[in-house]
Amino acid sequence: MFVFLGLLMELTGIARVMVNFLAALVGHVRGGLSYVLLGAMYLVSGISGSKAADMAAVAPILFPEMQRRGMHPGELSSLLATSSAMSETIPPSLVLIAIGSVVPGLSIAALFTGGLLPAFVAALALVAVAWWRSRDEDKGAGERAPTALVLRTFVIAVPGLTLPFVIRFFVIKGIATATEVSTVGVVYTAALGLFVYREFDWRRLYPILVETVSLTGAVMLIIGTATAMAWALTQSGFSLWLVSVMAGVPGGSWGFLAVTIVAFIILGSVLEGLPAIVLFGPLLFPVARAMGVHEVHYAMIVILAMGIGLFAPPFGIGFFSACAIGRTNPDDSLWRIWPYIGALVISLLIIAAIPWLSIGFL
Repeated sequence: MFVFLGLLMELTGIARVMVNFLAALVGHVRGGLSYVLLGAMYLVSGISGSKAADMAAVAPILFPEMQRRGMHPGELSSLLATSSAMSETIPPSLVLIAIGSVVPGLSIAALFTGGLLPAFVAALALVAVAWWRSRDEDKGAGERAPTALVLRTFVIAVPGLTLPFVIRFFVIKGIATATEVSTVGVVYTAALGLFVYREFDWRRLYPILVETVSLTGAVMLIIGTATAMAWALTQSGFSLWLVSVMAGVPGGSWGFLAVTIVAFIILGSVLEGLPAIVLFGPLLFPVARAMGVHEVHYAMIVILAMGIGLFAPPFGIGFFSACAIGRTNPDDSLWRIWPYIGALVISLLIIAAIPWLSIGFL
């Protein structure tokens, strides 16, 4: 249902009105559309559960104008890929739901609450790099949008902007579980498309349903086969060996977190996201617990590290997905993406060092 929600959001024009508001607000400044892309990915990820759906909703709206302003195609895909990695912890991410499902005793609602601030820290790091990279070229539109236009686009975007808060309200108040609330989001989004934005093409509904079933089936196949592999690893003794090695790393909890970051960046690049979580999450969370690391804090570290690996070249499949959606050559992005990856790594170290960023609002 979260996959369907993400695709429905693009159909009903919610992503477009959010982007229009952000573009009117900061689009005139140098590198302003880079900030718009980051802000749009942050907001859209609070509605969709699929990174592919997020990128597909935002990129076609922004990329033509960004290229017209002189941005290098490789820069666009680099920013799109790393903003997707940044938003992995924003609810209702499929990874949050998966990790809450496979780790006993870990609350999905707590993950939803703890994921917003770490993503914000990562977003600020990407904004800093985008600002630095935009100094050499003036990519601003030149003229500030009139206040009336900013207010008008904001009023139009308000119904869409409230959707993440509606989802959060239903979960926090116990009206629906973190997985059931997807149905609430679908109904709310459909109502916006039909009665508010008047943008609901019934002819596209069937292809969206087919894509939803296809992507959901792929996710379930990944989880099913990864669960079987996790059982095999446990029976072979590999899991016990891995746990003992990571638990025996010098430096206590800090050493354990450092090894976790390195391990999940590698695992994220070769195993993708969900298999890495399903395979090793249930094995390592008890170790984190025993070392005094809060489970939600550890989950944010694992998910962000996995996201960096997933969207980092040359192995991360998310990187190539971003290039495909942005219709850019991966070779153009291969060297331009590393400053953004470096910013994500620095933000991950900050999040690991300051547990409050993950658990302060629980």
